[in-house]
Amino acid sequence: MEHMRRETILIIDDDAINRAILEQIFGSDYDVLQAENGKIGLEMILKNPQGLCAVLLDVVMPEMDGLEALRQMRRAGLPQHLPVFLITAESGDAVLKEAYGLGVMDVIGKPVIPYVVRRRVQSVIELFQARKRLSRTVESQQERLLRQQEEIVELNQGIVEALAAAIEFRSEESGDHVRRIHDITAYLLSETELGNGLSSDEIAEIAQASMLHDVGKIAVPDRILNKPGRLTPEEFEIMKTHTTVGAALLEGIPQLQRHHSYRYAVDIARHHHERWDGCGYPDGIKGDEISVWAQVVALADVYDALSRKRVYKDAFPREQVLDMIRSGQCGAFQPALLRCFFAVEKELSKMYRGEDAT
Repeated sequence: MEHMRRETILIIDDDAINRAILEQIFGSDYDVLQAENGKIGLEMILKNPQGLCAVLLDVVMPEMDGLEALRQMRRAGLPQHLPVFLITAESGDAVLKEAYGLGVMDVIGKPVIPYVVRRRVQSVIELFQARKRLSRTVESQQERLLRQQEEIVELNQGIVEALAAAIEFRSEESGDHVRRIHDITAYLLSETELGNGLSSDEIAEIAQASMLHDVGKIAVPDRILNKPGRLTPEEFEIMKTHTTVGAALLEGIPQLQRHHSYRYAVDIARHHHERWDGCGYPDGIKGDEISVWAQVVALADVYDALSRKRVYKDAFPREQVLDMIRSGQCGAFQPALLRCFFAVEKELSKMYRGEDAT
């Protein structure tokens, strides 16, 4: 059977006989260290506070008395983790009051009664050890719950990304479109004034929600979704329904309603084709009636669509993309949104380097 490591008690007392008596009391159950004054004892404590289970401290000593050592221990925050016992013949009210105020667990008068001091000290040591074990158990459980929570978050993100990518594959896209929309949305909200008032967590939730902006395309027939030419007015009306269908689909998923991204996802799915002048769809709302996140995703969607090859068109050169957005050829956007976009577009354009955008 493996020998269990013994706990260590530190005795700080200038009287060698007192130290010997206390070592005799505790030596059978604990390893005992000794210090002949408060200065030496304090140095030993500060060097390895975790290596001690208790400190037995005299008051009247040369170099540094017990109360001064206790004051410095208190400044280091030690008494709440390491039980300190004052063992002294000084039992005046002032000494007792200050000692207890500094965090002493017990004051034991000299001369000591062996079985009394032994029991009083051991009881407190056992209490502190039980508290440490409980604290470690709680920390372990918290770490386990945190890992489980992180795994759930990763699973939710994976499901969202898989669903979004599945829609893109249906429309003969690689699935990278939704990842770029996520990154553009996150960048515009975190690096410009568009995200003022939003926390980093909220921006992350909005960026994740942006990946589901086209989820309603699951209900659009392939012959329309992948048509290489211009849509007829009737076909375009069907295509437009992906906004309302997407919002309804997301609203119908009970598990998603508990997700922090839910309210953003529904709003973005329904309103990412609304325009600042009210000429968008499906509701024809305008101006600040459109949430900032829906506006940002709308612009990100247009920018990416123009910059990449689609089934119905080739990619446009970068300068032409910017001219088309600036001139309003792709719909009206909030002036502040455009200002922020053009201020950081050079950084956004880096994600298209080496692809079919020029």
